Amino acid sequence: MDNNLGTAAFAGLVELAAEKVGGKTLLTNDDFFAEKENLLKAGRGVFIPDKYTERGKWMDGWESRRKRVPGHDWCIIRLGIPGFIKGVDIDTNHFLGNHPPYASLDACFLEKEPENLETIEWQEILAKSPLNPGSQNLFAVINEGKPWTHLRLNIYPDGGVARLRVYGDVYKNWEHYTSGEMIDLAALVNGGRVVLCNDMFFGSKDNMIGPGRALNMGDGWETKRKRILPGFDWAIVKLATPGKISQILVDTNHFKGNFPDSCSIEGSYIPHVEDSQLTDPSIEWQEILPQTKLAADKEHLFSDEITSQEVFSHVRIKIYPDGGISRLRLFGLPANK
Repeated sequence: MDNNLGTAAFAGLVELAAEKVGGKTLLTNDDFFAEKENLLKAGRGVFIPDKYTERGKWMDGWESRRKRVPGHDWCIIRLGIPGFIKGVDIDTNHFLGNHPPYASLDACFLEKEPENLETIEWQEILAKSPLNPGSQNLFAVINEGKPWTHLRLNIYPDGGVARLRVYGDVYKNWEHYTSGEMIDLAALVNGGRVVLCNDMFFGSKDNMIGPGRALNMGDGWETKRKRILPGFDWAIVKLATPGKISQILVDTNHFKGNFPDSCSIEGSYIPHVEDSQLTDPSIEWQEILPQTKLAADKEHLFSDEITSQEVFSHVRIKIYPDGGISRLRLFGLPANK
C-alpha cells in the first residue's frame, strides 16, 4: 500500500488493482488530458508546475476533457488479483479545480473478457458519492460475499483522478487446481498473507510475497539496523492453504550492503488461530529450514535442506540479525486439494 490513510483504514487487506500486482486499465471513454494507465501506478502522484503537453497541463492521473454534453466519463479496470472488495480510495491528489465532484463504482466477475468491453453487465458496489479535491476519498463498498475481477470507475461529469486503490481479500478458485501440482503456498496471488512482523522500518512485510522479482530495494521487506546483538527479526506468513513445503526460495535481490547474514524458517499447523494470537508463547513452531547463510543480491533455493514434510498453515521466517529480503517463495502441495 502506498498511502498512509489507506494503510490505516484498510489495514490487513490486499491492494487488488495495483499495477505492481498486474492491475490494468482496459478502456475509457476519454483520457484527453492524462492517460488512464496512471490510475494504478505506485504512489499518490506528483505535480510538476511547468510541465505541459501538446494537449495542456501534464497531470499524474487520469483526466478527461471538459464535458459539453450530458453524461459522465468512465474507465474499466481489470484487477490484478480477483478478490472480495471491501474498500476503495479514489484519490484526487493535485486535482483541485479539475476534480470530479462525484464518483461511483461498478463491478463484475468474468472468467473470460468479451471482445466488446462495453457489453459487460455491471453491479453497483459504490453509489454516486461526493469527492473532495486534492484528497484521499475513502469508501467502504457494498460487499455481498461476491468476488470481482473487473471494475468500472464512473466520474460525474468529468475531471481528474490521480489514483484508484482497491482493498479487499484475495479470491482463489481451488476448483481450478490440478491435484499434485506444486504451487507457491505463500504467494499473494494465491491468497497468502504476511500477517505479522516485529519490524518493517524500511520496507513493508507484504512485499515479500508479491508477484515477480522485486523492482528495487524498496520493493522488499527491510528492518532497521539492530544495535543489540545477538538477535533476529521475524515475520509470520499465513499460507494460502495448509500444505507440505518441498522447496523454498529466499531472494535478496537488490539487497547488497544490507542483506541478512542468515535466515531460518519454522512452521506450525494452527489454521483457526487469530492473527493477534500468533505471538502466543504456547504456539509450537517446528523447524523447516535450519539457520542458513545468505548472500547479497541472490536467489537462494533450498530443497535438500528442508527438515520437515509436515502440513503447515503458518510459517515464520527469522533473519539474523536484521536486513532485507525481497521475496519469499514456499513451494509445495496443498493438503486436501
